Amino acid sequence: MLPLAKLAAVLPLLASHCAAQSFVVSGGQIFTPGFAVVNAPQPGTPLGGGPVTFASRNPSHLLDITANGKLNIPPYVDESPSLIHNISVFLYSYNTGRNFTVVNLDEAPDGDIMAQEPGSSVKHINWRWPDCLVGDGQPRDADSDRGVYNISIRQSFRLNDAEHYTVFDLPIAVTNNIPQMNNRPACDSVSNAMMAPEDIDMSSTQAVGVLFAPGDSTVVEAVLPEEFDGENGLGGQKPEATPEDGIGAAGSLDWRSGAHWLSLLSSPLPSSSRCSPISLDATSCFAW
Repeated sequence: MLPLAKLAAVLPLLASHCAAQSFVVSGGQIFTPGFAVVNAPQPGTPLGGGPVTFASRNPSHLLDITANGKLNIPPYVDESPSLIHNISVFLYSYNTGRNFTVVNLDEAPDGDIMAQEPGSSVKHINWRWPDCLVGDGQPRDADSDRGVYNISIRQSFRLNDAEHYTVFDLPIAVTNNIPQMNNRPACDSVSNAMMAPEDIDMSSTQAVGVLFAPGDSTVVEAVLPEEFDGENGLGGQKPEATPEDGIGAAGSLDWRSGAHWLSLLSSPLPSSSRCSPISLDATSCFAW
């Protein structure tokens, strides 16, 4: 839990003070270092109420796994130069020490978002809040698990015969009302161990950069099932990753593609914000 000495630093943060944080956003879509494209929630959104609707049934709120049609949907040819091995989503906070797996457990009990809704290019994640997040408003004491979190999207994928494992964090605030319900899961049952920031390898994320936003000239090479003749060549080894690998990113990242991102952590935030320039056409810089 957050020590009382640090609680004062969190409350101004929840009162909408700004971090020097920016995202590549175009047409309401948030682009990531991978094939996943996010429509909701937007950065800094206060969440609560019903289930965590990371991608609701509204078509404008979804997690697209094809980079808006640049990659075919599964099933993939194992030898294809480009494919997604798995996508995992976590809700974590270094302030509270919580790291939750976010997934539709009835469809993907192993936490792989790709197992949900087979045959669809979008994944709708409706996750029930665990019991320790029940409440209304900002955290009221040092024992509260409510407050500032990151929705962290972990992508293990192959792009043009190169293997990658990337981390993308989207800050939100668990401050809206979450009512008590009998069927809420216990927090400890959906929580994972937390890695220290210095133990997380961000080199692949930095090398990949934000992909497939307007103006990005990346061409995806892929072999479709109907095109595979058994002689198209072999892809690389699948990066191994578990829910305990790489939980949370710390410090600043230079994605070298024009997007500069300062991760939101437990330290106090400055009283002003700036948005780094984005070099991609038709793309806005979203600061909060």
